[in-house]
Amino acid sequence: MLIVFLFHLPFNKIINEIRSMVLSRFWLGIFISSIIFVLIGMINSNNYSIDFVLNGKKTDPILIGEVYLDKIPVFIKDSIQKAPEKTMVVNRNTKDPDTTYCFKNKTVQVYSGVQKSDGLLPTCKNTLIDIIIPLVAYLAFFCGIMQLLIDSGASEKLAKKLSPVFMIVFPSLPKNHESISYMTLNFAANFLGLDSAATPFGLKAMQSLQELNPEKDRASDAQIMFMCLHAAGLTLIPTSIIGYRAAANASNPADVMLPCILTSLIGTIAAFLIVGIRQRINFKSAALVAGLMVLISGIIGLLFYINSLDLISKNYFTGNLSAIMLLGIIGLTLIFSLFKEKEFRLKNTTVFDSFVSGAQNGLKTGVIIFPYVLGMLAAISLFRNSGLFEIISNGITSLFSLMGVASDITSSLPVALLRPFSSGGSRGFMIDSMNNFGPDSFTARLSCIFQCSAETTFYVIAVYFGAINVKNTRYTLGTMLLVDLVCVITAIFVASWFF
Repeated sequence: MLIVFLFHLPFNKIINEIRSMVLSRFWLGIFISSIIFVLIGMINSNNYSIDFVLNGKKTDPILIGEVYLDKIPVFIKDSIQKAPEKTMVVNRNTKDPDTTYCFKNKTVQVYSGVQKSDGLLPTCKNTLIDIIIPLVAYLAFFCGIMQLLIDSGASEKLAKKLSPVFMIVFPSLPKNHESISYMTLNFAANFLGLDSAATPFGLKAMQSLQELNPEKDRASDAQIMFMCLHAAGLTLIPTSIIGYRAAANASNPADVMLPCILTSLIGTIAAFLIVGIRQRINFKSAALVAGLMVLISGIIGLLFYINSLDLISKNYFTGNLSAIMLLGIIGLTLIFSLFKEKEFRLKNTTVFDSFVSGAQNGLKTGVIIFPYVLGMLAAISLFRNSGLFEIISNGITSLFSLMGVASDITSSLPVALLRPFSSGGSRGFMIDSMNNFGPDSFTARLSCIFQCSAETTFYVIAVYFGAINVKNTRYTLGTMLLVDLVCVITAIFVASWFF
């Protein structure tokens, strides 16, 4: 017994250290393997130039060689010399990237294919300009609104109403804790497809949960449960997906809505069960069962209503519901604050000053997040441009093909494989599938469900844990990737059932 006790403490310490290194080692693995792969490609003459990895921009042609003018075919040579800009493009079709011959400084540069992602340096720049600055703006506004919820007492009232269910899902939370209201708003924003609002609410929830965390550099059980439920991303109105399908001239842009809801619902239930079993949550609680039944009944009722509408009414309803709900939350918060001005005076502030104070906190949070997001996106940029991701993706796709999986499923797998790394990258594959196979094809529809029902796991971990400086994420990464896998498998079955 004594021997077991003596070995127990070091073993637990080792396990915790391993867990804390998982994300770090994964990040290092992506970076180092990508760099090695690029250098090997140059040594083997697969890459004529590796400048695109550092400075190239997405969709730019890639330089594959350089020859003297008299070494190229005569018809190309003549065409180049007659062209106004000394440039000729051949192989112009949608499935095979163009090959471009450009005569410059006594030589002809040959370009072929397009870059999959921005290079390392443009990624650093775009991370700040296209991601962090808009995110900081969203954070500032919604953190200002949340400060009004706190100072007016609205968050406390909301927490009291929802406390019975949340205390079962998050047993470590004190009764009526303010994090309950933040998590509720985060889930509601995700539910309505409002990513810009979901992130500020989620970050505020993580910061609130961090105040209860006894080990500040180690994720608590409540934080892990929240992250995994957030990653499952239960969605009611996939507004962006419907918009992309409408732009691609789909016959019914909203026909993937129900499959998206079912897939994300099963993913959410899977996340709750996986983490709940690990954390020994009481699944037989009457309050929990009642809460789930109300949620599921509400979803089913709304689906029946939407299904009863004609095409124009359905598009109108789904296109406006999310915006109306968000404006409703903002409007009700401001009206409630107006009637509770006395609460603000007791705290020596005003409604506007309270908003400004919250916005300043949102600004600080955005600055803290920046290095974490930058590090993750820079690694993903190298991973994609090195060609390593494409080889892995093609290998997995080929493996599934050998196993007898239909080609219309394997053609959509790149979306599922890239989704945990990059929302923009997987979105590009989704749009490409609609362009190549048609928006009403099974491949395009399945790609849309993949895009809607999974999360950008590595980005989310970097943002949410980076904001509170948690280094040991414990089993969060593994669980979130497992939930992503559940969503992928579910999406295939659901899409096969519907389409």
